[in-house]
Amino acid sequence: MVHPLMRNHIRVKLHLKSCYRNTKKQAFNFSTSVSPQFPPQNPPLQIPNLRVVRREFADLLQLSISKNPRRQSKIIHGQIIVSGLKLDTFLANVLLNAYSKCDCVDSARALFDKMPHKNLITWSSMVSMYSQHGYSDEALMVFVDLQQTSCENPNEFVLASVLRACSQLGVIEKGAQLHGFVVKSGFDQDVYVGTSLIDFYSKNGDIDEARLVFDQLLEKTAVTWTTIIAGYTKCGRSAVSLNLFAQMRETDVVPDRYVLSSVLSACSMLEFLEGGKQIHAYVLRRGIERDISVVNVLIDFYTKCNRVKAGWILFDRMAVKNIISWTTMISGYMQNSFDWEAIKLFGEMNGLSWKLDGFACTSVLTSCGSLEALEQGRQVHAYTIKANFESDEFVKNGLIDMYAKSNSLDDARKVFDVMAEQNVISYNAMIEGYSSQEKLSEALELFHEMRVRLFPPSLLTFVSLLGVSASLFALELSKQIHGLIIKFGVSLNIFAGSSLVDVYSKCSYVRDARLVFEEMNEKDIVVWNAMFFGYTQQLENEETLKLYSSLQFSREKPNEFTFAALITAASNLASLPHGQQFHNQLVKMGLDFCPFVTNSLVDMYAKCGSIEEARKIFNSSIERDVVCWNSMISTYAQHGEAEEALRMFREMIKEGIQPNYVTFVAVLSACSHAGFVEDGLNHFNSMSGFGIERGTEHYACVVSLLGRSGKLFEAKEFIEKMPIEPAAVVWRSLLSACRIAGNMELGKYAAEMAISTDPSDSGSYILLSNIFASKGMWADAKMVRERMDSSGVVKEPGRSWIEVNNKVNAFIARDTAHPEADTIGLVLDILIQHIKGAGYVPDATSLLMND
Repeated sequence: MVHPLMRNHIRVKLHLKSCYRNTKKQAFNFSTSVSPQFPPQNPPLQIPNLRVVRREFADLLQLSISKNPRRQSKIIHGQIIVSGLKLDTFLANVLLNAYSKCDCVDSARALFDKMPHKNLITWSSMVSMYSQHGYSDEALMVFVDLQQTSCENPNEFVLASVLRACSQLGVIEKGAQLHGFVVKSGFDQDVYVGTSLIDFYSKNGDIDEARLVFDQLLEKTAVTWTTIIAGYTKCGRSAVSLNLFAQMRETDVVPDRYVLSSVLSACSMLEFLEGGKQIHAYVLRRGIERDISVVNVLIDFYTKCNRVKAGWILFDRMAVKNIISWTTMISGYMQNSFDWEAIKLFGEMNGLSWKLDGFACTSVLTSCGSLEALEQGRQVHAYTIKANFESDEFVKNGLIDMYAKSNSLDDARKVFDVMAEQNVISYNAMIEGYSSQEKLSEALELFHEMRVRLFPPSLLTFVSLLGVSASLFALELSKQIHGLIIKFGVSLNIFAGSSLVDVYSKCSYVRDARLVFEEMNEKDIVVWNAMFFGYTQQLENEETLKLYSSLQFSREKPNEFTFAALITAASNLASLPHGQQFHNQLVKMGLDFCPFVTNSLVDMYAKCGSIEEARKIFNSSIERDVVCWNSMISTYAQHGEAEEALRMFREMIKEGIQPNYVTFVAVLSACSHAGFVEDGLNHFNSMSGFGIERGTEHYACVVSLLGRSGKLFEAKEFIEKMPIEPAAVVWRSLLSACRIAGNMELGKYAAEMAISTDPSDSGSYILLSNIFASKGMWADAKMVRERMDSSGVVKEPGRSWIEVNNKVNAFIARDTAHPEADTIGLVLDILIQHIKGAGYVPDATSLLMND
């Protein structure tokens, strides 16, 4: 079936050929014959209307009647030349537009260069074509040619296209110059040019200048509003975007889908759920809920606001879905840790023969890594090869990250090594993988290679290296990394700062950690928490409480991790009032049901002697993990209620909670304190049935269990049959039992074994010295102390504290640093005199040299 316009064109073409032949014949007759007396009476030639022909060609160029538009445009171009209209500027402009639409940039340029006459539409078409196809430099060059070689003045369409080219190139200076030209030419109130200026400034990071242009425009279209709203959203000032949308609603401009999408993005960034719901309601009222692009943005909004179910309902009800719909839902699942759902949806999408893109594959690979689902990750890897995504940079980096998190570093390294071009992201993914497995040498080797290849380390590079150095307590390495961070100018960044605070704290340099903390201009709650945990890890609990007072004067609000650290500090101080205050604040903030907070509360009340409160917290907890059970079992064990501890252990097993290493330390400790030898040995032997490998603490508990029951030689035999090398703590358990039983010979043997295993352990010297002292063998006790001094072993002095008037007063043996030490000493002397006066005589037989 021939298109009507094509039939008209054929008719015109035949007419032109006929006219050409007739014209040629008449010319021949005129030149060869004698003129008659009277002129011939033939009618004049019927030359076809060229305007009609031009219109026919123009209509054909604007129609898409061919599956190959490039070929169609070139054929029509040829027919125009044959028809003698190649010099027609109007048709040439239409041809330029046609070539632009079918991406024939070179053909358009060739036509442009051959045009003898160019009007403003010609120049505008060329500038627009280059900017639309990303040839920004060429667009600027054509604009310069227009100004230098043409008498035409640029119009609003030329200026808008040139501004788009400046936006793509990021040439702020040229854009600013063009802005001056716009004002000078009188186009500063043109809404089309003004909108392009707003877009230019917002995309190049100068949103304030974009706002000035916006405010000066007298007329604003929906596109103008969309551009400024999207600009504020992209630069992180979403609250301003919402204010602008409210102003727009007061005008006659009706929000279109682009405006709504930008406003929803702003709500997503702010997690402003109510605002997003209002936009959703507006979409329903306007009846545009079937617009795929709007629904996709709504799905993205709900998932980013942690309303995954609402996002899924929208996705599930979509009559028509596109690739963005599937990708957005998969990404939403991944971002909210619904990782199995993301993998399942990925499989469903693949089963429906959708062609998954690289973004969807990257999202699913992230979920596979989070779940350590190696098999599913390998299936996605196979799909990326089949779908020819091997060269996709994001997919490659996603594969490295997935394999590294799934403890398959060899596979991660293979993907890394076969990459055509590694970048900072791929190096970071590999370094993070090695760091997570505490493979320091491999991580540092990659870091060195990265620097040799002149890849600038990013923030994540330093954070990964600090993480592994913190886990290995590598102080010198941490200092070197700190120096590099300062050199690269990211030392005050909140991520690097929190990592530095963490690493210095773990390496017992909490003062340096505090210096880093104080140097930071910007601190979020993560940085504060790193400092809190640093103090509690180093048992500087008073400093933890002081720091909390500073936090209360800041803009940051404490979260569940903050209170976990604070409760731990109160627990270490055995300060029940502080612990209760923190508990009250937890309840007010609704954070008292977090599992790790519950565990901290149980531990705090237990250490403060409030077992009943600890049990109440345990019973009220919604989710009890193995740590919660361990806390309660340890509480009963430490308070001598072994039967209750064992009953809790049986209840734990009954509820299907798998015990771990710590659980059996608590159970064996309970049996040891109560003298339940048979039960203790049975529990010790049952560990292999739970898949738990016995460790030093378990063997030490059994030795203590046997020793406390008077079975000293059985304990010695048990140690000698241990499958692992006995640590000093194991021999010290036997030594402690010998002290209680008064077995000096076996005690001396246990002490020598403990000292030979760990010569720096002061506890073994002290216990042996106490055995001699209890027997009145003061010379031997003195010799042990002298041996201890000559070996350079220093015992950590005893420390005690008491809270008076909300202030913790700490005391160290033989320390007179307390401001009221003289008064305290005087009172103690008076008390000792009263005790002696009452007839009290101290028992020196059990004197312990613990000062």
